[in-house]
Amino acid sequence: MADQPTPLMPHATATWLVDNTGLSFEQIAEFCGLHILEVQAMADDLASSKYTGRDPLHSGELTQGEIEKGQADPEYRLKMQRAPVAVSRTKGPRYTPVSKRQDKPDGIAWLLRSHPEVSDAQISKLIGTTRNTITAIRERSHWNIQNIQPKDPVTLGLCSQRELDAVVAKAAKNKPAPAEGEESAPAPSGVSDREKLIEELRAERDANEKAAAEAAQEAEAEEWLRAKRAAEEEGEAPAAPADEG
Repeated sequence: MADQPTPLMPHATATWLVDNTGLSFEQIAEFCGLHILEVQAMADDLASSKYTGRDPLHSGELTQGEIEKGQADPEYRLKMQRAPVAVSRTKGPRYTPVSKRQDKPDGIAWLLRSHPEVSDAQISKLIGTTRNTITAIRERSHWNIQNIQPKDPVTLGLCSQRELDAVVAKAAKNKPAPAEGEESAPAPSGVSDREKLIEELRAERDANEKAAAEAAQEAEAEEWLRAKRAAEEEGEAPAAPADEG
């Protein structure tokens, strides 16, 4: 017999046929696309997974008349009466495994910081999230904002480097050109973030050095005043402190 489609839920259908008909294990196995030993394990209640039966009559995959033909003739091969409708995934955010969903906010925060030219729609498709979540993280109104740490979504396993590069390239291409006389700001990247951090550390170091110099000058001035007062008490005038510039 020519190949025919199997039921939408083969194991559940086989369980129902075992429990509710007199069909042979071989007939059920062939109709459901299973091995005969799988069907026998279901009948003996030895299957590792317990399935809730699915009625093929209700779905139209079999008719009562077709089942009766099979019960009357063990050599009869059941014919699919109505093939199951193929289920295709509708458009929407990409699927992310449950184990990685908690990392999404970190990946979104990284994209918002490092690639602001990428649109919310692109982030939503790349990470598999909603625009409301993106907006909440951008506006820092997300319920867990205190624990969100920007991290590369590639490192987190939320997307591939190729996918990220493609999105960034497309966003850069669609970015409007700067107005005449306006300099184009460099696109944020890992290098610019590093340079920015270095600048911040350098500025902090300079500020600390300046504060230390001012404190030293204040201490020297206080020491000079103390020496001046002591000299005045003894009738001597101390030399003025050297100007170090």
